[in-house]
Amino acid sequence: MKTNSITITTLFLCVFLMAVNTMSAQQPAQYTQYMYNTMVLNPGYSSENSIIDATLLHRSQWVGIEGAPETQSLSVQGKFSERVRLGLTFVNDNIGAANDIDINGNFAYQIPVGYKTKLSLGLNAGVDILKVDWSKGTYEDGLDPIFADNINTLRPVFGAGAYYFSDKWYVGISTHNFLNSQIYSDNDEVVTDVKSQYYVMAGYVFDLTDNLKFKPTLLTKHVAGAPITVDVSGNFMINEILTLGLAYRYDDAISAMAGIHIAKSFFLGYAYDYSTTGLKSYNDGSHEIILKYSLFDGAKRALSPRFF
Repeated sequence: MKTNSITITTLFLCVFLMAVNTMSAQQPAQYTQYMYNTMVLNPGYSSENSIIDATLLHRSQWVGIEGAPETQSLSVQGKFSERVRLGLTFVNDNIGAANDIDINGNFAYQIPVGYKTKLSLGLNAGVDILKVDWSKGTYEDGLDPIFADNINTLRPVFGAGAYYFSDKWYVGISTHNFLNSQIYSDNDEVVTDVKSQYYVMAGYVFDLTDNLKFKPTLLTKHVAGAPITVDVSGNFMINEILTLGLAYRYDDAISAMAGIHIAKSFFLGYAYDYSTTGLKSYNDGSHEIILKYSLFDGAKRALSPRFF
């Protein structure tokens, strides 16, 4: 952890203002291990070979900077019928003085479109609860009326996604929320602006040998008024037990990932991000840990189940 108090205070103010001031937009949390946390990004995602999937993730970003983002997510999906999957997602996102809780119910319907391919269409609906406690921050102008009252507001969420997949590859497109919204202070100042964010994702599994698989993935994020964010990764799976990989988020970070399959149903993964921006001198990187549980359908032959 860095010890320069003036620098830390300045960086905290920057992080704080990114989350909750009139010029910035509040957007969904980001994940390095998105390839194992797909349902949070795309409600159309459905696991082909499992009856139940549950994923728990924790992310600490820019460790060493006070007020930096911290995120926890939980997603659960169950097989309701041969074509229908039902799920629930919960995301708790903290940055500076702001706490954002997002709760959604998910519905996905699979449509066979080929011998080995399916199209899964999904919807999510729920609520977003934003709380801002201005007492947790320090700012230059304490008399600014925008900081006079804390914020506690609830907004509706409605999104959709499509997930086209086989046993070797997938392509998806989604948005978590179609509903743009702005929050105003009592003085009609815009406190935060939430814009729809659209995801495009893809992945492919290569069988290099009988005991070695390689899966490159791509995730792009699009939001109005901001540059496109591009994440690329490559993961190797060894003996269907150990995964090792690298990732790159354009103009933001490079990442190392490792995971292990504990028995058949549990996967434990870890990712470390090294910043490539100007913040790299002031933080000790970002850490992300994920635990995934899958109850597999014994009646079906699992083809690369742990890579989807």
